[in-house]
Amino acid sequence: MREVTYGEAVREALAEEMRRDKMVALIGEDVGPYGGNFGILKGLWEEFGEERVRDTPISEVAIVGAGLGAALTGMRPVVEIMFCDFMGVAGDQLLNQVAKIRYMFGGQVEVPLTIRTTLGGGRSSAAQHSQSLHAIICHVPGIKVVVPGTHEDAKGLLKAAIRDNNPVMVFEHKMMYNKKGFIPEGEYVTPLGQAAVRREGKDLTIVAISSMVYESMALAEELSAKEGIEIEVVDPRTLVPLDEETIINSVRKTGRLVVADEGHETCGFAAEIIRRVVKVGGAFDYLDAPIEVVGTRDVPLPFSPPLENYVIPSKARIEEAVRKVLGY
Repeated sequence: MREVTYGEAVREALAEEMRRDKMVALIGEDVGPYGGNFGILKGLWEEFGEERVRDTPISEVAIVGAGLGAALTGMRPVVEIMFCDFMGVAGDQLLNQVAKIRYMFGGQVEVPLTIRTTLGGGRSSAAQHSQSLHAIICHVPGIKVVVPGTHEDAKGLLKAAIRDNNPVMVFEHKMMYNKKGFIPEGEYVTPLGQAAVRREGKDLTIVAISSMVYESMALAEELSAKEGIEIEVVDPRTLVPLDEETIINSVRKTGRLVVADEGHETCGFAAEIIRRVVKVGGAFDYLDAPIEVVGTRDVPLPFSPPLENYVIPSKARIEEAVRKVLGY
């Protein structure tokens, strides 16, 4: 294992796939000489040139539409929507074109399109640059949805997305780009649709999405050391398709569940996880306590740092939910 930042893991994935396959190209706003809005793409334009690292106008509908056209004609484009808040500008392309073309052509075409975007608060970037809107895309059949919660998966899942012959949308948490973590030496690919049990435990399951993986792991280690509470942390990694079997088996073992996700609590993806757990054949009969959800409160994201910290989920809020489910 070696230490890199989350952003470096993303850049390594892109560079490796572009060296491996000349049909992989990067398209988006400021992805060229500037190196991307968060600086994590620096060096790609210099290595691969402007033919394969293409700056675009500020038009998400054009970026996604160009990526779709390129994918339909044999390329493997990776397009970037700088903030997921802006994916609504490309709504028709995403929801009515990218998601449906392979189905409407009866499977006669492939759409190997990867769409990278960012989610998450914590930068005091206010209501239009801080949202976590992954659940919206999960609601539309035809697009796979990936939420890398670790450095290892930031690289491995992105490589899998690029190699997939279907549209894949990858949501990267912007607050993790500069954080350091560990990834394996050499090349590797993380399969889509497989959850990971990050920590085993017997008392309660936390299903943690994206950056909530690190918050939940930190809490689990702390409660184990101080109070002997053993929490199991499950990272779905891919929301569409969802590995519900791993989640259900964990809840059957522990009998208690907390879902931590930075999406809004109302109609968020946490509700879908709960539906899978309590459905027939799930884990409802194994539950010893009501399920708790820790998500972003149902208000627009505030600019004020104290208000933003109150609104988005945190380790403290996850601990509060864990204690409530455990009954102490």
